[in-house]
Amino acid sequence: MSANLDDIRNQQRETWDKFSAGWKKWDSLVLGWLAPFGDAMLRRANLSNGFSVLDIAAGTGEPGLTAAAAIPDGQVVVTDLSENMLTAAAENAARRGLKNFETRLCDAGALPFADASFDAVLCRFGFMFFPDIAGAAREMARVAKPGARVCAAVWSAPAKNPWATTIMGTIARHVDMPPPPPGSPGLFRCAGEGMMVETFREAGLLDIAEEEVSAMMVHDAPANYWDFMTEIAAPVVAGLSRADAATREKICREVLELALQFVSDGKVHLLSTATIITGTR
Repeated sequence: MSANLDDIRNQQRETWDKFSAGWKKWDSLVLGWLAPFGDAMLRRANLSNGFSVLDIAAGTGEPGLTAAAAIPDGQVVVTDLSENMLTAAAENAARRGLKNFETRLCDAGALPFADASFDAVLCRFGFMFFPDIAGAAREMARVAKPGARVCAAVWSAPAKNPWATTIMGTIARHVDMPPPPPGSPGLFRCAGEGMMVETFREAGLLDIAEEEVSAMMVHDAPANYWDFMTEIAAPVVAGLSRADAATREKICREVLELALQFVSDGKVHLLSTATIITGTR
């Protein structure tokens, strides 16, 4: 079991390091697109100036950067498994002049912090990729102070997320993709009804609540959507790598055609829906 978890962890680290350049390139689009989910989490976290906040699997820094700006007398620590992602996060913080922001390279399942260290714990779109979901939730509960909120966001069902399924569904129709082993990392791994509530409950959190939040991913043209997804989404790149040049061309044409269905006011608007889960330590 543990060897398998280590394999997943190492694979995740390599993947995120490899894709960090794409994330950096598209950072402003991603920041705008995902902001409503982070904002919903921050509202539920009941942030107060002077708080010590932990943001786990923060990638290029959100929602930790927004939290740091909101609580100038507080302190925000963001963690990730990828050094390259954290470098981008630190650059983003420096650009915004945030002095109360630090990065820590670590694994969500073994946080290098003492018990009851933080007034709020955040994790936006990290749980789906953790080797051990329950272990990560226990760690978050452990480092949260009594009364602190733990807030996470996970993607809702595929049907509510055309931003992902438009390209992934097309690839799946043309490429023979082996089904991933049960419990392996994936976008919709935490979408099951009640799964995250149960995870939080088992971690010892109280007053658990869920809220569904939707936002639009907006691109200037279908081609931008294609470029974006092929530069930041590991499953997309993995799927396309199994296609020959002709099949890849065909997939690209179909995705561009499908994306046209989502055009309004001259731009592509793709629905994205996530569940925000909050528990109290």
